[in-house]
Amino acid sequence: MLLFETGVAGGLAYTDNLVPAVPVGLLGLLLLFQVTFEVKVGEQLEESGENVFVGGKNRWKYSSFVNWELWWPNFPILVYFKETQTKPEGQIHFFPVIFNGKQLYDVMVERAGPSKTSAPK
Repeated sequence: MLLFETGVAGGLAYTDNLVPAVPVGLLGLLLLFQVTFEVKVGEQLEESGENVFVGGKNRWKYSSFVNWELWWPNFPILVYFKETQTKPEGQIHFFPVIFNGKQLYDVMVERAGPSKTSAPK
């Protein structure tokens, strides 16, 4: 996917289609940044280490979520959530949706309660 995004952005820029090249290129850069993160599952989560951006462990109780949103629910791209476990005043987190957005939304509603403003159509 990363090579596809980069190739499409490069092709669009080469043909002077800069308006679509910019968002496609930015998406490619986001994906490039995301591939540098380590994903842990199952028992590996016990040793997930410190969050490189905000410190603390990369584990939050759903009950600590004060708000969350699935942005662009018809074509989900980004998830935002704010939790109070890392900092009492709240810590904001973002992550890209590169899987089934409807399924993610359903699980978030089940575990963290309803989102304040978004819902997939």
